[in-house]
Amino acid sequence: MNFFTWLTTKRKTLSTMSVAELRAQEMLLENERNRMQAKINKLAQEKAKIVERGAKEKTPELRRTFAQQFDLLHTEQMMLARHLNIRSKELLTVARLRILRESAQRSSLSGEAGRINIRESDLATIEKLIENDAISSEVYQERLDEILRLGHEADQASAGVSPAAEELLKIWSDMDHGLIKDTKEAADEAERRVREREAAKE
Repeated sequence: MNFFTWLTTKRKTLSTMSVAELRAQEMLLENERNRMQAKINKLAQEKAKIVERGAKEKTPELRRTFAQQFDLLHTEQMMLARHLNIRSKELLTVARLRILRESAQRSSLSGEAGRINIRESDLATIEKLIENDAISSEVYQERLDEILRLGHEADQASAGVSPAAEELLKIWSDMDHGLIKDTKEAADEAERRVREREAAKE
């Protein structure tokens, strides 16, 4: 079932959905996202093999065939990347809603109001943001948090990028540019940077 069909047509309102229901949907989306990531990686490997074979082949006709195969794989990869972007945003949405629900339950136990108030206009905005290919998961995360009015504490406990994860992203970027040569060096550097961040906070 399409995520937003599930989200908007169930008889329960968002304010009464249980954490278990949201978690189940979160796991389904996560599994689908992981399958897409694996498929994209496989296509990238197949493209690399075609490039290698074409470089060794001198016959123009065969090179043209390899180029056509490359183009087909590239098109499929781009289509999957688009769907992966959508699934990532859907997964983020469900995770955020689950966090809100858990927060609402804790508030209810402490005697405060425990309902999640999400307007129909909010849902419409969320759906448009998810379907917009030009909006990345990172930008969507910011917009979603604004819509759901999550506070700083909820954001720290959510699927957002933590300081440790932020350092790892930087290290991967350094590897892309040849500044870090292998994964062992990258792992050591990640540990060092995270420890430095923690020491700085103390």
